[in-house]
Amino acid sequence: MVASPFCTVGPFFPFEFSDELSDLTKGDHIVLTGRVLEEGGLPTRNSIVEIWQPDSKGILHHPDDPRYAERDQSFRGFGRARTDADGWFKFRTVIPGATADRAPHINVMVLAIGLTRRVVTTIFFADTPDLVLDCVPSERRSRLIPRREPDGSYRWDIHLRGENETPFFKD
Repeated sequence: MVASPFCTVGPFFPFEFSDELSDLTKGDHIVLTGRVLEEGGLPTRNSIVEIWQPDSKGILHHPDDPRYAERDQSFRGFGRARTDADGWFKFRTVIPGATADRAPHINVMVLAIGLTRRVVTTIFFADTPDLVLDCVPSERRSRLIPRREPDGSYRWDIHLRGENETPFFKD
């Protein structure tokens, strides 16, 4: 896999912006919800949460992926959502497949009022060996794994600061 240049937001940046960008799939899907929170659990409204991920077979929607021709043609691999007044965001997507060198994951970027730069992190669907997850101290790894809700959705909150801060990565 070829890493994106440090100055870009994800593998690509669509020209349009609409609420439809928070629905990444037209077939079998999962719902991923959460809140973007400041220190003390205060919600951040009008924050932007972007995700990019491989499809259910582990293929990135990017021509540099060696299996690009085999990708799910209806899957964009990129989504964007805005938080509401209570800090909530929501995506419809798929559980990503493992890529050649990574465990199933979704990359996440957040832009919020009060941040001087974007913050980047990754969601994992299990605490399994992964070159990125292995860099996170074991006592903080659970902050990168969403909780399965009784309705089948996944809940994952992003804590920008404080005691429960989400592990972020330098970009």
